[in-house]
Parts: sequence; C-alpha cells; structure tokens
Amino acid sequence: MRAGSASVSILACSLLTQVTVIPAVFMEAPICLVENSNDELKVNPKALQILTSIDKPVVVVAIVGLYRTGKSYLMNRLAGKNSGFSLGSTVQSETKGIWMWCLPHPSKQDHVLVLLDTEGLGDVEKGDPKNDSWIFALAVLLSSTFVYNSMNTINHQALEQMQYVTELTKLIKIKSSPNVVGEEESEEFVGFFPDFVWVVRDFTLELKIDGRPITSDEYLENALKLSKGKNPRVEMANLPRECIRKFFPKRKCFTFDRPTNDKSLLAHLEDVPESQLEASFRTQTDYFCSYIFSNAKPKTLSGGIMINGNRLGKLLETYVKTISSGDVPCLENAVLSLAQTENPAAVQKAAQHYVEQMALKVDFPTETLQDLLSIHTECEKEALSIFMKHSFKDDTHKYQKDLVQILETEKYGFIRQNEEVSTKYCQDQLEHLSWSLKEAISEGTFSVPGGYNIYRKEREEIINNYHQLPRKGLKADEVLQRFLESLAVTEDSILQTDQALTEQEKALQAEQIKREAIEKKNELLKQEQVEMQQNMEAQQRSYEENMNQLKKKMEEDTNKLLEEKNMMLESKLKEQKQLMEEGFQKKAEEMEKTMEDLQTKIKVAEKNKSNGFCQFLDALGTLLMVLLPGAGKFVGLGLKSLGNLLS
Repeated sequence: MRAGSASVSILACSLLTQVTVIPAVFMEAPICLVENSNDELKVNPKALQILTSIDKPVVVVAIVGLYRTGKSYLMNRLAGKNSGFSLGSTVQSETKGIWMWCLPHPSKQDHVLVLLDTEGLGDVEKGDPKNDSWIFALAVLLSSTFVYNSMNTINHQALEQMQYVTELTKLIKIKSSPNVVGEEESEEFVGFFPDFVWVVRDFTLELKIDGRPITSDEYLENALKLSKGKNPRVEMANLPRECIRKFFPKRKCFTFDRPTNDKSLLAHLEDVPESQLEASFRTQTDYFCSYIFSNAKPKTLSGGIMINGNRLGKLLETYVKTISSGDVPCLENAVLSLAQTENPAAVQKAAQHYVEQMALKVDFPTETLQDLLSIHTECEKEALSIFMKHSFKDDTHKYQKDLVQILETEKYGFIRQNEEVSTKYCQDQLEHLSWSLKEAISEGTFSVPGGYNIYRKEREEIINNYHQLPRKGLKADEVLQRFLESLAVTEDSILQTDQALTEQEKALQAEQIKREAIEKKNELLKQEQVEMQQNMEAQQRSYEENMNQLKKKMEEDTNKLLEEKNMMLESKLKEQKQLMEEGFQKKAEEMEKTMEDLQTKIKVAEKNKSNGFCQFLDALGTLLMVLLPGAGKFVGLGLKSLGNLLS
C-alpha cells in the first residue's frame, strides 16, 4: 500500500479493536469450576475465564459417583498425571462442586480435552441432598462422555444408588413448551445427552454368565435387564435401568481390579510408583484412557452444533443461573440464548476476516476496479465460509443479512479508498511534472510569436511522461482530464495571442482541442459504464456465493438432523427388540407410538430436505433485497411471499 493511503473504514477499525483473541489456556493443575457452598451452586469467574478463552472444539469427560470411590485418580490418569484432582484419604468427600482441568487433547489435533471431576454423591455432611441431583444433571449437560464410577459390582444396590438418572426428566427440559399431552419425549434427550461409561472399581467377580465368559459390556447389559413383576418394588428397581437404557443408547463398561492389596498404599494412591500397582490394574487403566482418548467425541448440541470452550462456558452460566433461580434448565432456551450471542460474534469474526484480508491483499491503488473486485470476491467467500461455520439457528437469515450489509459497506469503503489513493498519487505526479510548465506560463514564456507550438510541445511531453508512470490506478485518466481542463483557459489565451498563427489556423486548432476534450469525456463515460457493469457483476457473484453457501449449510443441517433422528430410531428399535427378548411384550408395544412419531419426524425432515426450495426462496428473497437494490427489492419480496405460500 502506498504511503499516505487512506485508512480502512471506521467500522473496520472498530472490528479490529473490539475482537481480542485470547489463546487457549492449558492448565498445570485443575481449578474449581462450579462451587458448591452453603447449598448453593456458583460459577467460579476465574475458571470460567479460562474455559471461555478456548476457541477450539472441546472433548468433555465428566466423572460422577459416590464419594470415596476413587473418581479423581482416573481423571488424573486421563490428564497424564499421578496427582492434580484431589484424592484425599478419609471418609470425607474431598472434591466440592465441579473441578475442571483443560489440556491439549493427546490424539485429536486442534481439540481441547476438558476433564470434569465432581464432588462425591451421597456425602452425609451435605445439608441439601438436592445438590447431588444438580451436580449429576450438570455433569450430564456439560459432558460429551459421562463416566459413572462405582465399587465392587453392578447389583441392585449399585443401581439404586443411580437414582439420580431417574430424576433427569424433572431436572432438565428439552423444550420450553411440552408436547400436546404435556410430556417430554424421552428420545429427544438422546440428541443432547453424552455417551455413557460405567466404571466398576475393585471388581472381584468372574466375568461369566452361566459358565460362559462375557465381556464387561455384556456384564453391564445383563445388569440392566429388567426384572419381571408388577409390584411397586420391582417397578422402582427397574426405573434406573429403563432410564439408562433410554437416555444413553451408547454404553460402555470397564471393570478394574483392586490397584493394590496394601491398604496403606491405597490411602495415598497418587504417591504409589507404577511398579507397586497390580499389573492388571495398570493394564485396565491404560485401556480405559486409550478408549476415552480414541472414542470420546467432541461436545455437540442437538443438530450437530459444535461446542468450543467459549460456548460451553456460556451454557454453564445459563444452566447455573437457571438452577439458582429455582427453575429447571431448558435446553431449547439455552441453545437459542447461545445463538443470540454466538451469531453476532460469527458476523463480527467473518467481517473482521474480510477487513484484515482485504487490507493485506489489496495493494492500493489497483489498475482497474476489476482487480479490486476480484480480491473482494475471494475475501468475501472466505468470510461467508467463516460465518457459516460459526453460526447456527439463524432461521430468519437475520445475521447473514447483517453480514452481507457489512461486507457491502466495507467493499464500497475499499473502493473509495482505492479511488482516493489513485487520485492523490496522480495529482501529486502531475503537480510535479507540470511545475516547469506553470512557471513558464507565469513568466510569460509562451506569450511570444510561435509560443503556442512551444506550449503544446511541453504539454505533450508532460502527458507522455505521465503515461509512462507505473501503477497510477483507476483514476489516472480522470485526473489527467481534470488537469488538462484546468489549463484550458490559459491554453486558449496562448493560442489566441500567438501572432505567428493565422485566424484560420487558430480556429482549426481550437476545434481540435474541443474534439480531443469530447473524446476524452466519452472515454471516461465508457470507463464509468464498464465499472458500473463490473460492480453489478460483483453483486451478482456475491449473491450467488451467499446462496451456494447457504444451500450447502441448509443441506448439512438437514443431514445432521436426519442422522440424529435415525440414530434415535435405531436406538429405540434396539431397545424394543431387547424388551421383546426379555419378555416385556407390552412395554415393547408401548414403544410403537414413540417410534411412529420418530418416523413421522424423519419423513418431515426428508420432505423439508427435498422441499428446502421454500426456505431457499425465502432466503434468496432476503438477500436479493440487500444485494440488488431497486428492482431486486420487489423481486426479493415476491420470492419471500412465494416461499411462504409454498411452505
């Protein structure tokens, strides 16, 4: 860019100064994320700042279980450490609230592993046992993999202690308005809930059923089989089993031997050298960690919305604020609330990228407007791609429209800047080239017989030297024309007073000057028309790029929704088959209505995919009104109305 060139627009400067990129913080030790003090949950601002500084996708692993069952040891191992999360060695619950440890993911590039260690459930010292339920619910809401840690076996008692899972539908709402019968649909929870891992510590049983060896996963599934009987006691015993099966279709189980038989070592397990731990326990721990690193998915919300640390922090704030108010967290509201902060941020991020790239790639002044517009098209495409990646739930296309308007404004700002730089440079050069000519005029050098021809010779020399200057920009001809016009009166005076010329010669010369001026004006008019056409073509390309990227995003969103619904249906079919095999024919039949509803939703989603034309028309109309003013506005309104009619 030439020295002295105009600066980027005020909006561009605002964007560049407002957005501060904070690098993801990788911690040496865990920090309390949610404090549980005086029976009240509070988010720790310092921990929240760390979490919200992470702009990469997060894999969130939360562990929950009864107090003093060794949860923290496993989380330390996932962190690649022996210590970090507090283990303690007494019967008191050591971890209070929810503790967080953010680390680079060991196997997923550009992902952050967020470990959440929760306070032990069932601590007798707690004043309000309701807090256990909220801790459990928060761990489910925040995690992408939920680890439940228990001791010895998965028996009736262990399942009774999983009572918290039966309360999830009372502690979490999916939608702000329930369905027509006033009930939440359990299959909807699957879209939001994490994968489930049950870890059984100090496991001493043989993994066998009827003398046949089984895997730990089969052991879990066998433990989750429903008991037959209609009395309340059996129904109560079946309730946690049913909830686990309904809410967590993807389940995994790990059994761990006792780490050591030396009780004195158990009290300080973090200080015990690996060599003193049982070989089987070390192998099982390595297998557990390897599974989590390979299979724990990045955190997403229903519809495949990617969650980074910043978004997770905002969701956490929403959840805890809702709980503190005495209300129940609503996932639909939380997602919409997140969209209201994330979509403007996506607009800002995309606009900032556009401004930065234009400032970087455009070397002012460009020789033609098309040179600038070509760079604009490239930068706009990148900016749109960034917006599409980071935005969600922009159903009315409000935020895309906002971005389009910002980019159009910024584009014209760069066009003006390009013109100003070209104009200033050309004026300065002509001022320099014409200095001796103006001095000669002032001194009356040309006010002699034959002076006009001398003047014309010097004038032509200036023009030739000017034409030879490189990189004058798109205003070169216009500035030259204004310069020549500024000399017109003086030139005519020199011509008329030149006694060496006859009146006829003067008349012919005057006519030639007039003809040259008209030709130059026509050339400038032609250039103006070309530039107007180039601008219109750039708007058309912008419109097409917007629609192509929007269409792609709409298809991707619909595919994610279909994938989610099909996964729900598949899990329900699997559950129904399992119920029939276990002899619960009535329960299996009761699932028919749920599956019919799911199949209907899948058909609707497929129809919307094929008939996405209606939404597409609406969006097309919205963008037309922004990008193609005048007639485009009326066409846009017509397309929006047509889209609404067809839908």
